[in-house]
Amino acid sequence: MPESSHLDLNRYVPGLLTFLANKLATGASYCYRKRFGIGVVEWRMLSMLAVEDHITANRISQVIGLDKSAISRSLQALETGGYVSSQVDKSDARRYAVSLTTAGKQLHEKVLKVALERERRLLSDLSPAEIDLLINLLGRLHSKVSYTNDYDPPIGD
Repeated sequence: MPESSHLDLNRYVPGLLTFLANKLATGASYCYRKRFGIGVVEWRMLSMLAVEDHITANRISQVIGLDKSAISRSLQALETGGYVSSQVDKSDARRYAVSLTTAGKQLHEKVLKVALERERRLLSDLSPAEIDLLINLLGRLHSKVSYTNDYDPPIGD
């Protein structure tokens, strides 16, 4: 029998990461909605398209780790707002490739300034070496988690 029948939430890494991610996402959504009329999911898609333009919704889903229905809803909102456009993929007529419009690029630049300031404030108590270590550790953890099949250990008796 385990020593404790509950998690130590101060040391349970998946919980700590989830709690942090939830707080960051909630704060970002509030900030971006108030200032720019978009939520954090739309911001994630704008930032993804700024890095890798003319891609499918499936590709966006793979990279940012959201389900396709959330991606679809957000893309529809961004397209209605004139921030993205979609075209039939030339190599596969069943797929649509999404791109930033000029207005989308302009919105991305505005939100980017705020996002980078939020990051600067979040990391302000860390040294450059600690930031590098944090990025390295998060990257290593990220490489261990699959979007569709998280680590699923067997449960013993």
